[in-house]
Amino acid sequence: MTRLALWQSMPPNAEAFLSEQPFALDTMQPTEWLQWIFIPRMYALLESQAPLPRQIAITPYLEEALKEEDYLAELLIPIIEIEKLLQQPC
Repeated sequence: MTRLALWQSMPPNAEAFLSEQPFALDTMQPTEWLQWIFIPRMYALLESQAPLPRQIAITPYLEEALKEEDYLAELLIPIIEIEKLLQQPC
C-alpha cells in the first residue's frame, strides 16, 4: 500500500471504527479498512497466536469497490496470497 501511495499517516475519525457494516463500508474507504482494521487484526491474531480465520473473501469486495482504480490489480496480489494461505489445511 505504501508503494501505491495508499498508506495514510492519520487514521479515520474514531466514529469510523464503530461501524457494524462488513468492511466498515459505511464509514471507511476500502483501503482505509485494509490499513486500519484488517492489517491490525491479522497482526493481533498472529502476535497472540490465536487461530487464524480459515475462510476469508476480501478480494470480491475490493474488486467491486475499487474496479475503477488503476492500482487494483497490484493491490490484490498480496490479498489473494493471504486468502490462499488461510484456506490451506493446518
